[in-house]
Parts: sequence; structure tokens; C-alpha cells
Amino acid sequence: MKRQDMNRDWIATARTLSAALPYFQRFVDATVVIKLGGHAMGSDEAMDEFARDVALMRQVGVNPVVVHGGGPMINDMLKRLNIVSEFVDGKRVTDAATMEVVEMVLSGVVNSRIVQAITEQGGRAVGVSGKDDGLIICDQENPELGLVGRPTEVNPALLRDFADKGIIPVIAPLGMGRNGETFNVNGDTAAGAIAAALKADRLLLLTDVAGVKNADGEVLTELTATQIGELIADGTIAGGMIPKTQTALDALTGGVRAAVILDGRAPNACLLELFTEHGAGSIIRPQ
Repeated sequence: MKRQDMNRDWIATARTLSAALPYFQRFVDATVVIKLGGHAMGSDEAMDEFARDVALMRQVGVNPVVVHGGGPMINDMLKRLNIVSEFVDGKRVTDAATMEVVEMVLSGVVNSRIVQAITEQGGRAVGVSGKDDGLIICDQENPELGLVGRPTEVNPALLRDFADKGIIPVIAPLGMGRNGETFNVNGDTAAGAIAAALKADRLLLLTDVAGVKNADGEVLTELTATQIGELIADGTIAGGMIPKTQTALDALTGGVRAAVILDGRAPNACLLELFTEHGAGSIIRPQ
């Protein structure tokens, strides 16, 4: 590459950083909870890019909290162990044998991979689960589903301690029952509950779609709770997007300033949302 061409690239980079300054200032000391879905993790390259973005967020004064899923990895391990999953209304029935696999994959394989990736990019990260320090206390969601939990209490003191020390928490969505049981918690639900407990500035739900779409398939960049309700009522929002939007609305009710549903497979999705004028995905705000 010629030096003249390299200079053009550097100038473009410098302009981008300069344009981002107001957004860096806007999010200093802000808490941003990021739900990283299993499908959004993708390749090692995608994981490294996500980790670099999170490390950069921490470097410029944001307090990121990562909550991850791991459905595809759990499915692969269950198949390898010849454990057959049953589903009720689209949700996995989690018996004791399945729960062992879920905990092993989430707290072991997936959590460690994310922590290592952030550390390799220069960030400080610590992996925990919702069971640690009583972070997520659950009730059983539905007896038919077995060990699937619904968060009823979130104790974020541990996460605030991490933020004070510049450490990025990476959280596996497991919860503890009042009798010491281990519960499998939906990753979106766990992220929403944690964001509400922290009164986060943003909840970013990274998924495998570009955002909430209208009847014509166009992404709706800004939405309110009322509009979400109308889109669900007329069938525009359907299927797996319903629980995601409901998670966003519950988080807003709990005190989160805004929630965003965005495509976690897109390059630098979190940075685009936080530090550019146009953002990314669909931002949902209170009325």
C-alpha cells in the first residue's frame, strides 16, 4: 500500500474517532448490559472482534456487563452425549441430566471462551454465573419444564464491585433456587433482570436479526412500548421476536433507560450503536 493511500486511511480513522467524542463523553460511567447470543458468537474472528469492542468500551469509561447464551453449544453437547431433549411450547425441558450439561457448557466452555477473548484484547474480565454471590435467585418457571428458572431477585453488589475495579463481568445465565437448586435461565431474561437491577443506561440484545421489522420487512430504528404492543397485536412482531421485545419492555419498566435489539453478527455492532449518530438495530424507549 502506498503511503498516500495509508494516509487516507489514517485520516478517515482520525475523523471517525473525532466524531465519536460526544458519544464517548455521553457514556462515561454508564452501565451497558450486553446479551451475547449463541448464534451471535459465530467464528473465532467474530468473538475476537466482539471482545475488542468490549475492551474498548471499558477503556473509554463505559461499564460493560456481558451476559451470554449458548444454545447451539448445549445442543451439540447433548447430541454428543446422546441425551434427548424434549420441548414444551418451544422451551427445553431441563431435567437433572440436562442441567449438568447446561452448567458445564455455559459456566465452563462458553464463559471461559469469552473471558479469554476479552483478556487477550487487553481487557480485564472475570467469569461468573448467576449462582455466584447470590446474583440471581429464581423460582421454578413451570413444573413441566423442570429446572428452568424465572429470576425473582437480583443482587448486583458483586457487579458493582467489579465496575469499581475496572473489571468486565461475564455472566452465565444460571440461577439459584431458594432451596439450593440450580436453574437454567433464558439468557435474554437474565440480561434484562440484571440490567434492571443495575438501572443500566442500555440493554443491548445481540441476536441474529437486524432488529424489529415492520410488515414490509424494514427495520424500525426507534420504537416505544405502545408501538411494540400494537405490532404484537397485529401480528407484525411474532415468533421469537415476541419474548425479546417483552424482555426489553420489562427492562424499561425496571428502570433501564433504553433497550436495543440488534444483529450481533454485524461487525462492531455495539460500537455502532453506542458511538455513532445512526446507531444500529431497533432502540426501544419508554413512553
